[in-house]
Amino acid sequence: MDRTPTTHNFTYPEIVRPALILALLIPCAAFSQTPASPPAKAQPEWVVRSNQNTKILVDLDTKYSPEDAARSGVPGIDDRITVLSADRHEKVRADLVKAADQLRAKLAAEKDPLVRQDLEILIQSAERDIRNNDAVYKTFLPYYNVGQTIYSGMMGLLDDQVADARRPAALTRLKEYTGLQKGFTAMTTMAEARFRERLATPGLLGPAKEEVEKDLRDTNTYVTGIGLLLEKYNQKGYQEAFAKLKAQLTEYDAFVRKEVLPKARTDFRLPPEIYKMHLEFAGVDYTPEELKKVAHAGFLEIQAEMKPVAARIAAARKLPSSDYRDVIRELKKEQLNGEDILPHYQKRLAEIENIVLTNKLLTLPTRPAIIRLASEAETARQPAPHMIAPPLLHNNGERGQFVLPMGTSGSGGEALKYDDFTFAAASWTLVAHEARPGHQLQFDGMVENGVSQARALYAFNSTNAEGWGLYSEWFMLPYMPDEGKLISLQLRLLRAARAFLDPELQDGKVTPAEAMRVLQDDVVCSKAFATEEVDRFTFRSPGQAVSYYDGFTRLLEIRQAAEKTMGAKFDVGRFHDFILSQGLLPPSLLRKAVMEDFVGGAK
Repeated sequence: MDRTPTTHNFTYPEIVRPALILALLIPCAAFSQTPASPPAKAQPEWVVRSNQNTKILVDLDTKYSPEDAARSGVPGIDDRITVLSADRHEKVRADLVKAADQLRAKLAAEKDPLVRQDLEILIQSAERDIRNNDAVYKTFLPYYNVGQTIYSGMMGLLDDQVADARRPAALTRLKEYTGLQKGFTAMTTMAEARFRERLATPGLLGPAKEEVEKDLRDTNTYVTGIGLLLEKYNQKGYQEAFAKLKAQLTEYDAFVRKEVLPKARTDFRLPPEIYKMHLEFAGVDYTPEELKKVAHAGFLEIQAEMKPVAARIAAARKLPSSDYRDVIRELKKEQLNGEDILPHYQKRLAEIENIVLTNKLLTLPTRPAIIRLASEAETARQPAPHMIAPPLLHNNGERGQFVLPMGTSGSGGEALKYDDFTFAAASWTLVAHEARPGHQLQFDGMVENGVSQARALYAFNSTNAEGWGLYSEWFMLPYMPDEGKLISLQLRLLRAARAFLDPELQDGKVTPAEAMRVLQDDVVCSKAFATEEVDRFTFRSPGQAVSYYDGFTRLLEIRQAAEKTMGAKFDVGRFHDFILSQGLLPPSLLRKAVMEDFVGGAK
């Protein structure tokens, strides 16, 4: 679900969220391979007109990143792949400029305020992409993680919720990726060529050394993951193309070791203007200095909240120490067995849904949620708990999936195992954030309520998505037992830590080792989780991790303003339903909608 740009590569919008664990040997949650379509809902006339405008950008996504567009629900393009042509940057830029001009012309002629608002969202998205693409092109050598790219493309078609008739296109994609299909050049060949042809441009920065080394460690995991998917979904005649892919990725890794690693930068920090752009893509509306100030204060406040909860648990359990750090370590000792993890999370989901209904906190979608464990390859691709969003265009009943990982790898390649998500107290806040009432409800609700495509796809950023996830943890906390409350506060403490560690790593105030100490000692993360976090801050997606605390604080401010104005008329269930009905509006637009339509409409 994260659209934060990478530092080295043109990335088109991708509606896919962070992911997780043990392997395809662990069964997924049961659900139909042919999901029932949601009830048809007539769209307002303004939404129909807005969607016609949005098609301008959807067509660009389809042209330049067809795998992601297909995953978002664009039909009829399963046999297309991303092409890393030599003139890609120039073509993308020209098309984005043309699209922005078309959208501005439509805005000048449009009278409907809702359609105008969506046009402004689309224009801002196109302009942001132009700025990002230009900055990345002028700053970095074009290095690609080809193994991950191909795995993502194959996973988009080889999934339980993809219709049987669509899956054979995965073999077509594989042949195109490897150049076995007539008219196609192997993606590894194109990636090598793009890197080499830009070496003559002086001053371009290479990728971070840690990033390249991790990519090299993960190649075999992606290859194995692709092979498992081809076998699981019974793809006939894939062996030749798969053997070709393995050989090509082996050769590409040799190229990376020989030509890319010597150009890799040992300082992970981004140029300030690029880091600022990462924050913009994530939707962050604080400056780095404001972030650090707000987050440090929040960190201390959350620690203070944790003390009495930890003391109650320590007293009830007769623990020798009531320090929250020691109590969390005791709770982590109660690890679930592998076969018990999924049933436990499904039971917790049912308990939370009952709390939501009993207390009228919001309206639940009609379709059940999906929770599953990640494969090894999924974990390499996204080593944190995440929600994979459903297709938001032409949805045929597909649902979002809460995916849980089990481990990651350290800088030396050693396997690191999480103990952060597989004990009973942790499931309260993880289900609340990733499933319901968090992201899964957020995205499935958009499908069922039929929000405009501009608000579902192009208003999306990490701040407005993750803000709702963390806010969901916050309003569910009073209904949790003390153990659940403590871990919920622990994970809120993590989000505050992210909001100061990420910018402080970028400006050199703290080192990765110091960040690891804060995460392991004060936040009480496992080494695996702390490693995943520092990787995120330094090279996986700098700037994205601060969005959780940003969006959460902004959403709390909006609620407090509504409560203050409405007084006794404020209804929390109606407020939450209204927030979700707005799609993924950024905080400034969401506040305007709440105060004018929700608060104003209640007078």
